[in-house]
Amino acid sequence: MITPEKALVLAEEAGLDLVEISPNATPPVCKIMDFGKYKYETQKKESEARKKQHVIEIKEIKFRPNTDTHDYDVKMRSVFKFLEGGDKVKVTLRFRGREMAHLELGRKLLERVAEDVTEHGKVEAIPRLEGRQMVMMINPTRH
Repeated sequence: MITPEKALVLAEEAGLDLVEISPNATPPVCKIMDFGKYKYETQKKESEARKKQHVIEIKEIKFRPNTDTHDYDVKMRSVFKFLEGGDKVKVTLRFRGREMAHLELGRKLLERVAEDVTEHGKVEAIPRLEGRQMVMMINPTRH
């Protein structure tokens, strides 16, 4: 155990800083180091950690109840691409005008989407009606 005054003198002789590591300990723990270099290295580590993490975004694909087969295939390719990229997909089915009378057609379409997606993702939220649109969430499956 060294007195704070002696520690400061030692740090100045070495041309370094006296940094308090844990002030709540008894006695407080200090370290003689180059504080600027220490701050730079911790900043580098944090930015490196940020680079490695993947932020999951929510991508949205919109359908209509009478979406034709080719259009359906094109939209499903996008869904697969998003899921493989590790993003969640929100499938929205919008009803307009008299289409509201045929909600079962929309539900069938969303069930078909859920079936086609089984190997790439898992349905998180079952289709539910929100006003004039039906919404379903799909999570990517990690391989």
